Amino acid sequence: METRLARKEAAVRASVRALGRVVVAFSGGVDSATLAALAHDELGADALAVTAASPSLSARELRGARALASSRGWNHVLVRTGEMERDEYARNEPDRCYWCKTELFEVLAPLARARDATVLVGTNADDRGDFRPGQAAGREHGARTPLADAGLTKADVRALARRLGLDVADKPASPCLASRIAYGVRVTPERLRRVERAEEAVRSLGFEILRVRDHGELARIEVPPADIARAASAYARLSDALLALGFRYVTLDLAGFRSGSMNEVLPGPVLRASGPDQGVEIGAP
Repeated sequence: METRLARKEAAVRASVRALGRVVVAFSGGVDSATLAALAHDELGADALAVTAASPSLSARELRGARALASSRGWNHVLVRTGEMERDEYARNEPDRCYWCKTELFEVLAPLARARDATVLVGTNADDRGDFRPGQAAGREHGARTPLADAGLTKADVRALARRLGLDVADKPASPCLASRIAYGVRVTPERLRRVERAEEAVRSLGFEILRVRDHGELARIEVPPADIARAASAYARLSDALLALGFRYVTLDLAGFRSGSMNEVLPGPVLRASGPDQGVEIGAP
């Protein structure tokens, strides 16, 4: 496995070197952090890590991204994105991520042009088999995916991150806050802040892997199956904390944590959700 991983790493490094100047969309997660690390190793100041700050990025994630970039000495900037002003995003249909990424790439484009650089994103090979409408936006805007192109799976990325000494190597995945909101429930800054505060309340009770799913009046807590009994024993504190944030009902999902559980309501057959001049594939979650 080590030799296979080394070959994949070499392929990523070679593709980054060939580009010469890059702008890396850096959220602070393990995929984008690993890509940013490799880009800065290969290109130094010709690599720019860019973190998009918006209400959909939690304060915890923003702090982590800034701290990691600073500790590694990366060329790093924050930009503001305005996806909240896009009705296509705020109405929260299954193509929400397409409009979020469209906004991101439109903000990154002037930075890339000014540097004569190529935009890179941390998509890994496993992501290509998942429901990821944002990937269509990346293709339309010419963003490159060196990790996926080299065949790096999520497990590969984590192993490589450990080899690079990145402290996010074992960090649990943490998609944007909007991914916690049920399709059809409008995304607002207030609702995003409520989700963020709800997850911090659950985290404060000692749970590391969790989601609080917002179904309007109902909050659905997900923790790993091994933690369900412990969460149930803390039901009074969990319920009080989330009711105080404005939820009317609080429930613990007995199926346990699973990434992308909001997509379970989507139809199994592949559909086509149309946006201007593009199709977004909706497959089985």
